Amino acid sequence: MRNLVYYVATTLDGFIARPDGSFHEFPWDDAFGAHLMSTWPETFPAQFRQDHGPNRRFDTVLMGRATYEVGLRAGVASPYPTLRQYVFSTTLEESPSEEVTLISADAEEHVRALKNEEGMDIWLCGGGRLAADLHAAGLIDEFILKVNPILFGRGIPLLDGASTGEALELRDIQRFDSGHTIQRLRVPR
Repeated sequence: MRNLVYYVATTLDGFIARPDGSFHEFPWDDAFGAHLMSTWPETFPAQFRQDHGPNRRFDTVLMGRATYEVGLRAGVASPYPTLRQYVFSTTLEESPSEEVTLISADAEEHVRALKNEEGMDIWLCGGGRLAADLHAAGLIDEFILKVNPILFGRGIPLLDGASTGEALELRDIQRFDSGHTIQRLRVPR
């Protein structure tokens, strides 16, 4: 069975974006970015991805509507063409790209089916509501948090909804001189 990994950038106070969905204030650091690019090149949108060879960990990406629309507003209808792309939305009527599959109902059922397929791990890119629903259903296996050294005070939370309240198992923390950290946490089963 494949793992579902919630790999996402967050603030120190647990927000993945401002209330309006923006995240441009996340501080950038070249060493941190180079590490991300070399470790998970497939998680960079096509317009920013340099040629770093094949995907390293993921072959599938899941996005909530608001997460997907960040790229769509910039004219990018297929942000991760090296991955199978799924957008979960009850409001979009059709996918803007033939490379992106729209899922409008039964998110848990679709994710369970994807996890049972052969292949690499599945990347949950965002958003907070989709992550909360999938976590509550016991479908997220791992959290990889790119923690930015900034506080928003309010915004879109990492999990936008009910949480199971369980303790996660810390597997690793990587620290960068810029103040960024990468935290890997496993969901106990």
